[in-house]
Amino acid sequence: YAMLLSLIFLIVLVAAVVGFVFRHEIKTNFESNLNLALRDYNVTTDRHSEAVDTIQRTLHCCGVQNYSDWERTEYFSQRGIPRSCCKSQDDCSEEDLKDPSKAKLKVFVDGCFFLVTSTMESKMSVVAGISFGIACFQLIGIILACCLSQYITNNQYEMV
Repeated sequence: YAMLLSLIFLIVLVAAVVGFVFRHEIKTNFESNLNLALRDYNVTTDRHSEAVDTIQRTLHCCGVQNYSDWERTEYFSQRGIPRSCCKSQDDCSEEDLKDPSKAKLKVFVDGCFFLVTSTMESKMSVVAGISFGIACFQLIGIILACCLSQYITNNQYEMV
């Protein structure tokens, strides 16, 4: 049992170190994937388009850096900026979304990349604290399992 807990502890420790070391690459990778999702965005229900819509609605953002990122997409030439960027669904017509100057007043202007990464970074202290707490319990479990094993080994011939 102690060996299994030690193995799990080491795996989690290595994952945390790798995540910390490669955090900048993770951000760069996320930004390029978000750009790809915008480029391939369509009205059908594919999971990348749904993810973009969910991020934009939830975080009140639009595009990667800002709403004008949509102007470089095929979707914009057909339908304008997606409705998921609208501040108010009632006050957001398709004509407004096709005209960038009108759309600026109707959609969220902040980009999603900064909001997603800043949200993740602000929550990292909570994740680190919880992870540290779990690691402490694992170490206590390892120590107690070793103590129990030692106790059983020392007392196996003393049983009556």
